[in-house]
Formats: sequence, C-alpha cells, structure tokens
Amino acid sequence: MRGDGDGWSDSPGGIRHWGKFGAAGLLLRAPLPGGGSAVLLQHRAPWSHQGGTWAIPGGARDSHESAEHTAIREAWEEAGITTDLLRVRAERLTMTAPSGWTYTTVVADAESPLATVANKESSELVWVPEDEVTDLPLHPGFALAWIALRAVPVRVRFADVPVPDLPRTVEIADRGFFWLHTQADGPGDEVTIGPDQPGELAAALTKLLS
Repeated sequence: MRGDGDGWSDSPGGIRHWGKFGAAGLLLRAPLPGGGSAVLLQHRAPWSHQGGTWAIPGGARDSHESAEHTAIREAWEEAGITTDLLRVRAERLTMTAPSGWTYTTVVADAESPLATVANKESSELVWVPEDEVTDLPLHPGFALAWIALRAVPVRVRFADVPVPDLPRTVEIADRGFFWLHTQADGPGDEVTIGPDQPGELAAALTKLLS
C-alpha cells in the first residue's frame, strides 16, 4: 500500500528528492568477530534512482510518521528486519534541501549481522565491514553523510564501575559516533572508563554509560 509521502519534492534548479514530507533511512550496525563492526548496506536496483550505488535502507516519510518510524518501516519493507531485532541509538539530520525536504538517518545496533530478505528495490543486501564502506560506489547523498555517521572504534576497559552491555554504538555531542567493544586485540585506541579517569573521551563515555 502506497503512503501519502510517495512522490517528488522539487527544489530550485530542477533538483528533485523522493518524499513529499522528507525521507529517512536506517543505519544498522552489528559486531564482527575480533571487535570490529559492520553496517547493513543496500545495493540499489538498476531501475531505481541512483541505481547501482550503495546506501542504507530508506525511503519516503509519510505525513503522520516520525523519522524513526519511517526508518524502521523501510528496514522491514526492504530488508525484512523487524523492530525487535534492533536498538535505536540516535537520529541525525543528514541532508536539507532548499525545498525544505530533509533526510534523517536513524542509527541502530543489532546483536549480530542479521539475515535479510531483499525486495525489488535491492540488487542485494550486504553486511559491510565499517572500514570497507568507502571502497564501494556509494550513493552521493550517503557518501556525504557517511563522513559524520561512521563510528570510530574504541577498545574499552572498566575500572571500578559496572560493565554495560557491549559492543554498541554511542554518540557524543560534537564528537560523533563511536563503536565501543572490549576485545583486547580489537581495533581502535584503548580507553579506560571509570571514576575520575583522565581524558576528555574517557570522561564523556563514563557519563554516557553510567
């Protein structure tokens, strides 16, 4: 069933964006063996807009929907992923057009790289290691957004504090996204989290995870 958001939004100069009320997509991240992370990417069907490029599942936002609702619905329609299999971590406004059209990226985690079921909008769906994403021919809009969406890996150890459920994505204001894991030989710098730990990053992560 088509929603009321299906349709083009026109900006000056003949530029068009899909979604009368904007659009949203789901950036879903999952752990890899060894402490790293992968993100679910959609290889867009050749007939679609910017077909043949890679991006995240997403689409037009209906008038009654939040960005989170849209992103989760699109993940179900395009990849067969249900809301009970993910945990939303953040939202990021990743594009605004002169027409007022916006694209919001909803960032979420899964416990493992999930099985997917592609619909006709996808040539394939692939879990791509985070450090290999830019090796692909990305959708231009996603390529620009990825600069701010990519998560920096951090190996964490805990001192005199409860250990939270890891690995996971966290967002620090004005610092971006981080992928926290506890693999001693995994990727990223090591940060100790606990009371009175030195360093700006350690202090910010301690506050977020407490």
